[in-house]
Amino acid sequence: MAPTIGELKMPAIIEKHRHLIDFALSSLIRRKGKTFSLIIVFAWVVFLLASVMFFSRAIQQEASSVLQGSPEMIVQRLVAGRQSLIPVSYAKDIAEIRGVQHVAARLWGYYYDPLSGANVTLMVNDDLKERVGEVLVGDAVSFRTAVQGQKQRARKNDILPFKTAAGDVLMLKVAGVFSAASQLVASDLILLSEQDFRSIFPIEPGMATDLVLQVRNAKELATIASKILQMHPDTRPILKDEILRTYDAIFGWRSGIVFVLLTGAVFAFIILAWDKATGLGADERREIGILKAIGWETADVLLLKSWEGVIVSLTAFLLGLALAYVHIFMTSSAFFEPVLKGWAVLYPEFRLMPFIDAYQIAVLFFWTVVPYTIASIVPSWRSATVDPDTVMRGT
Repeated sequence: MAPTIGELKMPAIIEKHRHLIDFALSSLIRRKGKTFSLIIVFAWVVFLLASVMFFSRAIQQEASSVLQGSPEMIVQRLVAGRQSLIPVSYAKDIAEIRGVQHVAARLWGYYYDPLSGANVTLMVNDDLKERVGEVLVGDAVSFRTAVQGQKQRARKNDILPFKTAAGDVLMLKVAGVFSAASQLVASDLILLSEQDFRSIFPIEPGMATDLVLQVRNAKELATIASKILQMHPDTRPILKDEILRTYDAIFGWRSGIVFVLLTGAVFAFIILAWDKATGLGADERREIGILKAIGWETADVLLLKSWEGVIVSLTAFLLGLALAYVHIFMTSSAFFEPVLKGWAVLYPEFRLMPFIDAYQIAVLFFWTVVPYTIASIVPSWRSATVDPDTVMRGT
């Protein structure tokens, strides 16, 4: 049975575009200087923008991971507008509020470690209540803590010195090194017993750093927070959603700073890309004239130039995207680390979990690849509609 016209049409179209792509590649190779410079500049801009986008989304995922195990509400006490120690007796009053399921007092604080030159977070852990003299340390703490005067990875049974409030030195043994789903949680954290904590910090019995609440119905959090304020006006209830919004605001602000700094580079690329794409050289105009003279249709010339634009822009886009992925998730955001992550001493080994937002990739694609491809067609259309003899003569 002979093939129908419909069966022959699609293979013919595919074959036509395959030849156009081959011709476009050969044309780009002949103009390798211009092609290479465009790809490098294009890829660099995509790399910068994609790096910020990757980091913003990844850090939001880190924040979500942190909050998965965080309390639904934290109650702090304010004195003169600053956080202060809160009486543990407040927990008994708050526990009587209808809807409150559990209230617990927490002890935690920041300790400056002169050996590593960093601030670490000390927190009391109930599992270490009967294990006085032992600590559990996070990954970054174990890497940066000085052991016998040298910075190296602390191992189980190593001894860590802490200066107490009385001026003595408290020697605590590393009972283990832990990691968490998010390194934002574990990197600078040290867990210890309440007795050791109170030996390091002069906190009176009956006082805590803050209170954490669990409620039966999350919809009642705002109502419970209002009742806590009425009961104890010197407190400040903080909801989990508020903490998440704070994370988004902080890292969104830092990402915005980087985007502003990159604005100049983006505009410079737009000017360069437009100039290169719209300014056809004499050789390119002569090539179009020859193609028209040997029988090419205007539509075929436009398809050829479209493929050239797609090849250049797509190659640069994928290259910039790959470099941005390596930069953010494999080199710890080496270029943007001070601005995006902060200046903590314990974060040089910090790694973000890979997370890519398809929507952001699509937006970046349509803001880079599509405009360049369209810009490359406009001058080609002008040259393709002019008499071939006029184009080849350069008049």
